[in-house]
Amino acid sequence: MSCVVFPGQGSQYVGMSRDFWDNYDIAKKTLKEIEDYTKIDLKKIIFDDLDGKLNITKYTQISIFAASMMIFKTVKENSNILNSSINVMMGHSLGEYTSLACADKLSLKDCSLILKKRGELMHNAVEPNKSGMAALIGKDAKQIEDIIQTNNLDLEIANDNSPMQVVISGNIEEIMKNKDLFLKKNVKKYIVLNVSAAFHSKFMSDAEKELSSEIEKLDFRTNGINIISNYTSEISNNNSIIKNSLKKQMSNRVRWVESIKKLEEIGEKTIIEIGPNKVLSGLINRISKNFDIKSINEITELDL
Repeated sequence: MSCVVFPGQGSQYVGMSRDFWDNYDIAKKTLKEIEDYTKIDLKKIIFDDLDGKLNITKYTQISIFAASMMIFKTVKENSNILNSSINVMMGHSLGEYTSLACADKLSLKDCSLILKKRGELMHNAVEPNKSGMAALIGKDAKQIEDIIQTNNLDLEIANDNSPMQVVISGNIEEIMKNKDLFLKKNVKKYIVLNVSAAFHSKFMSDAEKELSSEIEKLDFRTNGINIISNYTSEISNNNSIIKNSLKKQMSNRVRWVESIKKLEEIGEKTIIEIGPNKVLSGLINRISKNFDIKSINEITELDL
């Protein structure tokens, strides 16, 4: 059995999925559909980005989604990689939404519109330069949590990405002033991220409430594909559980390490990463060596 995973914010780059668009009608059709639904000129942003919009949150998320969907639809139509052995899908943050569209739990239209809304809400959630995030290299989530609690820091773990990489969120002053403290606690690297706000933290609470009301309106479909939630790291095929977990995703930790360990627990052996870059493949390799991982980012990686 296999699991398909989809990347989140930070995986974007100018020209992503361009080779799929150039060579496959299904990729062109998919991008056109998403553009029609969202009323955004995504082709211009993804392939050229002359206006510098690709790294602005309200455009980043829908752009990564579109790139991932172009690749997925092309692979599904032209390769035997995505066959009946797919049992589970999951994604990192916005990638969880991509997984729901690719698993046919949500329609392409619904997922496009909810991600457009999500990007706008996260972009506008906090006054600029008031909050932020930092990637900490060299410690696992428990060790970082211990440092935060022991020193009474007003910081939260946003992404538990691997045993050696944790991302924290908080007030930007708190993020900046505690760099030396973490480095003295043997964190190898402390990298302040170029993001507009403290994602996956309490700073997203108001935006999460607004998005939750929109998620509630979505029509979730029933089929045989299971989803692993960022919020719980649990596997489910129950639409009510999937929906309720999705509602809580924006202001809570992305439990990526626990999610990959869940795949081990249920006996999955193969992971296919679909989407721009190969960020997740790298993280997964640091979590476990027990998977056969295939990343599809360019048409040269298609099994035709």
